[in-house]
Amino acid sequence: MTIIEILTYIGLPFLAFLAGSIPFGLVLTTVFSDLDIRTQGSGNIGATNVLRSAGVKLALMTLFLDALKGALPVCLAVYWVKSPESWVNAYPFLVAIAAFLGHLYPIYFRLRGGGKGVATAWGCFLALSPVSALTALLVFVMVVVMFKRVSLASLSAAAILPISIWFATHALLVTLFATVITLLIVHRHRQNIVRLLQRKEPAIWGSQKR
Repeated sequence: MTIIEILTYIGLPFLAFLAGSIPFGLVLTTVFSDLDIRTQGSGNIGATNVLRSAGVKLALMTLFLDALKGALPVCLAVYWVKSPESWVNAYPFLVAIAAFLGHLYPIYFRLRGGGKGVATAWGCFLALSPVSALTALLVFVMVVVMFKRVSLASLSAAAILPISIWFATHALLVTLFATVITLLIVHRHRQNIVRLLQRKEPAIWGSQKR
């Protein structure tokens, strides 16, 4: 293995973490509006809070860029990094975890104030297993249309992800990585889960009553 290959293997997860840390929700709302998204609504930097606070256009841009910062490093790991060593089979998933953790614990905010990771995780798995990512997206859309709660849709999509990964790949390693990411997403939604159980979680549109 050459020095360049070694530096690539070491550097790409670090770059993925830096990319994952970019708070696109905050950047977009700062540039295109007068808002500091951290002081609006839930205070979260993700697309849902951007939607409620700054509108559909910035929310869609946030959603796209949050997914892209997960997908791009993983695509580089899958298609650019090549080596005969068997451990490399796990490498794209390590890069995916790095990008995902960057979003949850952004280095630019001293590892605090990150989002909940759903869009970034989806971008990662779109590069790793497109069929599984599209299955999770379908579940998300169905649940959000039926129940109007993004948190419930996010949790449902996260829950189905390891299952769809297993049926799509029958790869234990991939399924384990997906399970870890699912558990982290559930952890980040713990306050939403309490509100859902109390029937106090706000709807994304329409009536706030469930």
